[in-house]
Amino acid sequence: MRGRTPAAFALLAAAAVAFIALPLLGLIARAPWSQATAVISSPEALSALRLSLVVSTTAALITVTLGVPLAWVLTRARFPGRSLVRALAVLPLVLPPVVAGVALLAAFGRRGMFGPLLRAAGVQLPFSTAGAIVATAFVSLPLVVLAVESGLRSLDPRFEQAAAAMGASRWYAARRITLPLIAPQVLAGAVLAWARALGEFGATLMFAGNLQGKTQTLPLAVFQEGQQDPGAALVLALVLVVVSVAVLFALRSRVLPSR
Repeated sequence: MRGRTPAAFALLAAAAVAFIALPLLGLIARAPWSQATAVISSPEALSALRLSLVVSTTAALITVTLGVPLAWVLTRARFPGRSLVRALAVLPLVLPPVVAGVALLAAFGRRGMFGPLLRAAGVQLPFSTAGAIVATAFVSLPLVVLAVESGLRSLDPRFEQAAAAMGASRWYAARRITLPLIAPQVLAGAVLAWARALGEFGATLMFAGNLQGKTQTLPLAVFQEGQQDPGAALVLALVLVVVSVAVLFALRSRVLPSR
């Protein structure tokens, strides 16, 4: 039963909306609209936007591929060290992005722990598009794990028990019953991971660098323009906002909770 909202909650909710909306209004008000077309249509901006979409989409696919099984193991399996594994699974969410980038360099850099093995296999991660994908996937993976974990924990176990009673294998039950039932949570995690990857800056800069046409995503282009042309930086920042809002709006019925 829904009652009236307490006045204090209503005021704090209004403050929260203002806290989010005012910076966006500042972007809109300060952006040099007369230069917007030239900035957005420049080869540098188009290259950064294309690369951002490629990197964030690929990173989201990787996080779903790895995150769904990891969340499944954390909620369905019992094994020693499960708490430690879960802590590691969500650690990138709280790590400073710059620290994440340094850690990736220590592991996969040319002189990192696994650098020689990667070079022997012909794989070049640092300062490459693949490196940008790895960096963004690393920081966004926990969002998929948490979303899928939430879906699995809230799922009525009787569905899986009924399937087992009728002789269904675990794989069949997972593929035909469990995964379809938690599809909204998987999609929500994928969209959140995509958005996080789209806006990633620190880990990408440290691990992949800021090479135009190769690793310079839109957030890195905003940073570079902010040092050279603040007006162009405002326009590119608005492009990021518009792309993010458009995706959330298109998927609002599946990602955002309904009434």
